[in-house]
Amino acid sequence: MAPGAGALPQTRVFPSTSSVAFRNAMSDLWQAVTTGNPQAALPAFFPLAAYRQVKAIADPAADWQSRLWYDFTLDVAAAHQVVGRGARLLRVIVPGDDAAWVYPGDCYNSIGYWHVPGSRVVYLRDGQERSFGIAWLISWRGVWYVVHFGAVLRGAAIGVVDQPAAGPGVTGPPGGC
Repeated sequence: MAPGAGALPQTRVFPSTSSVAFRNAMSDLWQAVTTGNPQAALPAFFPLAAYRQVKAIADPAADWQSRLWYDFTLDVAAAHQVVGRGARLLRVIVPGDDAAWVYPGDCYNSIGYWHVPGSRVVYLRDGQERSFGIAWLISWRGVWYVVHFGAVLRGAAIGVVDQPAAGPGVTGPPGGC
């Protein structure tokens, strides 16, 4: 994440998965998963300054901290239990054809953003290819960020690993906010 990420106004630039920024963000996410330290992924997580601009709710900063970031920390801990320390990141599959622009007024938002559900983190552990999902990525100024890692909605304060699978798994489905 660039210094001050989220401070500048949003654009409609479609995020790249081949950029240095994306690769660095996914490396940070991977470090968080393999160490169990969610702070390592903060550069990959949707910036608070951007969330303040996006959300048309009473206190977006409190929602970011108590819901988005809190749930993310639970999901990182759950993913760490599944993946462990010795695994190696192979690739992150983002189903770009499933991406959609979320317009202002939809999903309690005051401005729009790109959204893509069901990306896959593919890794190698003990000689076997495995994967799990990223529930939702959203964009800010042409960069993908994790906003919901394991689950969008949950019934309890527990970490979720999104669709762990042997092999690369299946991306999607499209939809959502």
